Amino acid sequence: MTAKIKPSKGAPYARILGVGGYRPTRVVPNEEILKHIDSSDEWIRSRSGIATRHWAGPDETVATMSVEAGGKAIADAGLSPEQIGAVIVSTVSHFKQTPAIATEIAHLLGTGKPAAFDISAGCAGFGYGLALAKGMVTDGTAEHVLVIGVERLSDLTDLEDRATAFLFGDGAGAVVVGPSKEPAIGPTVWGSEGDKSDTITQTLPWDVYRDQHSADVRYPALRQEGQAVFRWAVYEMAKVAQQALDEAGVAPEDLDAFIPHQANMRIIDSMIKTLKLPEHVTVARDVETTGNTSAASIPLAMERLLATGQAKSGDTALVIGFGAGLVYAATVVTLP
Repeated sequence: MTAKIKPSKGAPYARILGVGGYRPTRVVPNEEILKHIDSSDEWIRSRSGIATRHWAGPDETVATMSVEAGGKAIADAGLSPEQIGAVIVSTVSHFKQTPAIATEIAHLLGTGKPAAFDISAGCAGFGYGLALAKGMVTDGTAEHVLVIGVERLSDLTDLEDRATAFLFGDGAGAVVVGPSKEPAIGPTVWGSEGDKSDTITQTLPWDVYRDQHSADVRYPALRQEGQAVFRWAVYEMAKVAQQALDEAGVAPEDLDAFIPHQANMRIIDSMIKTLKLPEHVTVARDVETTGNTSAASIPLAMERLLATGQAKSGDTALVIGFGAGLVYAATVVTLP
């Protein structure tokens, strides 16, 4: 007789219960970047909208920043660390291939023995983590899931590359996902376009750096084909954002907030126009003072909107991340 597997028993729906963020104490203005490249503050602002960014100090590691942000998110959700059943960390700047940094973060937070793993999905990583967390909660494999996006991109920044030296910042953002009696995280529209994987990439893989390391081989850094990425983000990601709205059954006029990946102010402004968002929709523009923090950018921007009162608990927000891969993820959520 064939054994029958019991069906999963999870919550009917999932929601974001709390949010937390951490920005390193060191603020780096454009003037400091200009010591290394031939440019101007006006050019940087006009091309990206960035005025300052935060760079981590020696003691502000991927783990310590994550613990700060994760601890705030757990407290904001009204939970204790022991109630976290899974920890998902999205990062491209944890330099140990193994073990996953998520296990160390879970231990430092005092969460007990949760499932813990890292994912690498670039600037879309938070959206990927959110989708996985939602599935865990509704499947019943974890009641509460901590999702962290964290980066130390200053470690991968080539200060002499005029195209990218001013873009990247460091920080960590986190949310706790838990059970809900009503839909509060919409269907995730996600995917990849691997034929464009060379438009944002690391200049050298670690093994090549190891084998060729010498005075004339530069440390690996991030590079991107700016115009190609800009065109893809503006034209293709607006379609993905609209699809996420359609999948959630939400019209642009029903939104309270728009929280896109904080890559570039021009990209954000172009998406607003393409989506025809009404003026009442609050738009996250954290990139101006935080820079591009990849996987951390959406939860950091979400935390700032709520902390400053620009958005409030219960608001309906469209979130979308996109970046290296090229990968993307978009969904509609109810803010915690």
